[in-house]
Amino acid sequence: MNKLLLSGLLALLISCQQPTEKKEVTVEAPAREGIPVLNLGTFHMGYTSDANTTEFDEHDQKKKEEVHRIAAKLAEFRPTVILVEMEPEYNNRLQQQYRAYLENPEMHFEHPDEIELLAYEVGRLSGVEKIFGIDHQMGYNYPGIDSLANALGTAAYKTYMDNAGYRGEQDYDSASTLDKLRIINRDINLDFLITVNADILTHVATEGNFEGADEAAKFYHRNLRMFSNINQLPLAADDRVFMLMGAAHTAFFRDFMSRNPRYHMVDTYGYLD
Repeated sequence: MNKLLLSGLLALLISCQQPTEKKEVTVEAPAREGIPVLNLGTFHMGYTSDANTTEFDEHDQKKKEEVHRIAAKLAEFRPTVILVEMEPEYNNRLQQQYRAYLENPEMHFEHPDEIELLAYEVGRLSGVEKIFGIDHQMGYNYPGIDSLANALGTAAYKTYMDNAGYRGEQDYDSASTLDKLRIINRDINLDFLITVNADILTHVATEGNFEGADEAAKFYHRNLRMFSNINQLPLAADDRVFMLMGAAHTAFFRDFMSRNPRYHMVDTYGYLD
């Protein structure tokens, strides 16, 4: 065989035996579209009828200053719209009060809560013109379910409720307001709020009935109606939405909005540093 032809065949054979270098293929995730939303959960800073409350003196000047420092962090999101936990039927009154606050940030509130202390200040610092309430009230019979669980000796329910609480890197009760918000808005604690307000109730039932599940469904029902209130708002594609809710609602909206192409939730923690 011709020597030149033989050397060519040998080179071809060797090259076929060499492992081919794998090229790393990177697939860029498409940029997330939708209206940016900063979905912040809070404890109620004033009077509330909620079953779970946090000790907080809304009239303390140092607390007010602390909340306003948090508002300055959140204002870096540059929202154009603010949504709060108030029924839409009060939107005119809400807008009027907010306008009055813009004109006089030192105005006195008889019983200030997170709306007056935090949402209004975020809006003032950001130049927000539109604020809406999206709440929808429904009644619950949590004491009745708790009594039924005790009567039935429902172990799963009782064990969970006896050990329920926020999980944080420090003790929640002694934490600063900023650290409380950081703890509340961790995914593990938002999951806890859905469970403690709804899912754990499904363990409580008499034979052939669904007392706990039916009560839990009311909380899902309420939050779906609140989400419907959001979806009915005339939001523009270039709007940026700051939502301030009791954290149990924040937990549901986190789930709803993560699947909805109309919205794009930003990283809450990026504005709590």
